[in-house]
Amino acid sequence: MNEELTQRLLALLARVEPWLPPAPQAVDWSRDVAALWQRHALGGQLLPVPPRDALGLDDLLGIERQKLALVDNTRAFLRGLPANHALLWGSRGSGKSSLIRALLNSLAGEGLRLVQVERHDLAGLPLLVEQLRREPRRFVVYCDDLSFEGHDDAYKALKSVLDGALTGPPENVLLYATSNRRHLLPESMSDNEASHLVGEELHHGDAVEEKISLSDRFGLWLGFHPFNQDTYLETCRHWVTRLGEAGDWNGEARAAAIRYATLRGGRSGRAAWQFANQWVGGRRLYEE
Repeated sequence: MNEELTQRLLALLARVEPWLPPAPQAVDWSRDVAALWQRHALGGQLLPVPPRDALGLDDLLGIERQKLALVDNTRAFLRGLPANHALLWGSRGSGKSSLIRALLNSLAGEGLRLVQVERHDLAGLPLLVEQLRREPRRFVVYCDDLSFEGHDDAYKALKSVLDGALTGPPENVLLYATSNRRHLLPESMSDNEASHLVGEELHHGDAVEEKISLSDRFGLWLGFHPFNQDTYLETCRHWVTRLGEAGDWNGEARAAAIRYATLRGGRSGRAAWQFANQWVGGRRLYEE
């Protein structure tokens, strides 16, 4: 009976096995510079991912102060010097996520390794950090487009890793996050009802203090704001000449770039990149 059951199980496995996904490739940090953390019922796993593109720091215009601050902070970390967790916040399309990609492309040769964690996998962040603690390399754990709703408790795992646990984050791990919200949590008028003055000092209520307490754990805040027209047009020029040729940027292109931003309702690095793709792609299409 046991032999018959074994044969049936083997036959079932042979039928099911072709439908199973391939086993994940192990991360080799001497070769891989980036990985994606995926949480599952038994813990989590790291999946190596290639760099998305060859974006460099020089490709990012209009955010010189933010670039310098983040590069200096990251280089200090890579050299074993004191450094801060960083929160990149501000308007959409202003270069927050692009700066992280360019940072990896520029500093991977100096030892930087990046692990991206999606917001829905943040509950497994303590497990990831403990796994990275045992590695000899230095890691930036990156959360993109991070925000929480008022009823969302997932931010507690992030708070604990940033500064709340007894052990704290390991010295070889920093957390970088991007968000459209400065305080990561939604803010409402009712939150300020409990704020009051004590002498000449403003004391926030518990609701405000709770929302500030998360972003306050990031020692480096970098704000990103909409471009003015000059910066937007200079970014358009950069990407049009990068994707095409110097002659592709002319008065006609400049006027089209202004119209493009007007129709989009705003100027940003993302809008400049998208305009350049449309402009260069359209010109090459009709040249064929």
